[in-house]
Amino acid sequence: MDVPHYTPEDAPVPEGEIVIERACTAQDLGPKLNRTAADVVHFLLQAGEMLTATHSLSDDMIELFAEDIGAKIRLVDPGEEQEVELQKLLEIDESDNSDAPSRPPVVTVMGHVDHGKTLLLDRIRNANVVDGEAGGITQHIGAYQVERDGRLLTFIDTPGHEAFTAMRARGADSTDIVILMVAADDGVMPQTIEAINHAKAAEVPILVAVNKIDRDNADPEKAIAGVAEHGLVPEAWGGDTIFQEISALKNRGIDELLDHLLLLAEVEDLRGDPGGRATGVVLESNLDIGRGPVATVLVQRGTLKVGDPMVAGAAWGRVRALLDDHGENVLEAGPSMPVQVLGLSDVAGAGHDFVVAATEKVASRVASTREHWQRQSSLGREAHALSGGARLEDIFTQIQRGEAATLNMVVKADVNGSLEAVTESLRKLEREEVKIRFVHRGVGGITENDIALAAASNATILGFNVRPDRKARELAELEKVEVRSYEIIYKLLEDIEAAMVGMLAPEFEEVVTGEAEVREIFRIPRVGSVAGCFVQNGVITRGSAVRFLREGTIIWKGEISSLKRFSDDVREVAAGYECGIGLSNFQDLKQGDIIETFDNRQIERTLDS
Repeated sequence: MDVPHYTPEDAPVPEGEIVIERACTAQDLGPKLNRTAADVVHFLLQAGEMLTATHSLSDDMIELFAEDIGAKIRLVDPGEEQEVELQKLLEIDESDNSDAPSRPPVVTVMGHVDHGKTLLLDRIRNANVVDGEAGGITQHIGAYQVERDGRLLTFIDTPGHEAFTAMRARGADSTDIVILMVAADDGVMPQTIEAINHAKAAEVPILVAVNKIDRDNADPEKAIAGVAEHGLVPEAWGGDTIFQEISALKNRGIDELLDHLLLLAEVEDLRGDPGGRATGVVLESNLDIGRGPVATVLVQRGTLKVGDPMVAGAAWGRVRALLDDHGENVLEAGPSMPVQVLGLSDVAGAGHDFVVAATEKVASRVASTREHWQRQSSLGREAHALSGGARLEDIFTQIQRGEAATLNMVVKADVNGSLEAVTESLRKLEREEVKIRFVHRGVGGITENDIALAAASNATILGFNVRPDRKARELAELEKVEVRSYEIIYKLLEDIEAAMVGMLAPEFEEVVTGEAEVREIFRIPRVGSVAGCFVQNGVITRGSAVRFLREGTIIWKGEISSLKRFSDDVREVAAGYECGIGLSNFQDLKQGDIIETFDNRQIERTLDS
């Protein structure tokens, strides 16, 4: 095609390579090349292309115009240019940071489950978080600051069970000092060794806390010797590792432990520049009812402020509110400060970096580009998953026949950290005869869409701290989709491993016996809150085991302490009737919540089940 040569009578073409986004408009392209949108439109009209200044341009159109005016360009995908700019912020060389102010040390507590990490942190922050934790295990990473002698220390609490290895590794990557917890009566355990390896990989100093010295069978010297075998030699033995004997239960040695932390922080000379746009890491994220996506982040450089446009993985938004570790609103957060961020578009990926962008538009475009590529990648994996695989209930039979099997799974969890931990734990269960394929993973309650996807891909649904709603359960029964819900990760892994080795033992089948929706809340003096409910399904019985659901997520478990019809105490209320329900030790009632009663019935597994 003969293209007429069109030369506007204005500024020269910019020198060097100019980065141009694909599918840009004449309004976007013109100014980058020192031309107006009218110049671009005029040229393309003469070339036979009928369009306006706001139409998207093809690669050929952009290259044709650039070639005509003698400009050297590089075409990039939308958001790629901004992505490069944001990555530059993350890669700033901090080697010359001597002029920056001191910042609080970020401390991670690691070690074997039941060696006392949670109780130690309870003593340090003077708040009881031990009671009520399912299975005695901290399920999610928390972050908070404490003050000692006028100086702040930031603590990241990582779970201790090996199932949460990925979360612990992420915590170490954001850490200045690691406290390694070892019980004096138990010594070095497999998770202790894991924690040592993670801390060494992160190249951070380790302070060993030898706990439970108050116990009759405590042998601190034996525990210390066990740790020393893994390269952490005490100072008293000529090494360079600080050991501190403590009793979290008796509150002994904890002040000395904090003093050691402050001393290590001085030696490390930790500094952080509070100037400029903030960068950091997402420690945890979840979808909160009423507040939307909530991300717990650790600021590592700069100052994060309310109103900042930020991007974290494929999530983005303008910071609507910042909450400190006490739940109080703050206007900004500097280096080493953990805060909860409200205002993101989606649940941010735990472990992802966050960056404050120059503008909200930049944050949006970068997040959209990341989401696009993530979607393209996941489509390929899901298409592969749909090509074959079996449900959990079929694995036993296939293995007995000596066949190799692939187990398709849809995994849902209450927060991103749990989802990551469950996924990584399940991957470790793979063996030669059984492979695992994740058709879908997500945060939130189990929905009808999850059931439909599982039915289409012949998958089993695993829920961790989440439940299907009534419609999802009904669809699962109709589609014969197996849904398994768990609150303790040990049980989840035990069941899947048992199925994969063909050893499913007799188990308990959970049967939902009743479902009631909270319509009103009544405040009764000396009694507390009572839920005015409508029974939607089954029968609600006084004394039944009950779980309290909000948007499909389990927020409390207990039993029904009182059941009334009008002013009369009754034993049970059937579907279609209203009733008043009192719950033992639970007052956080909201309209629209679901009270679900259930019963556990033992069933026998057979080769055909």
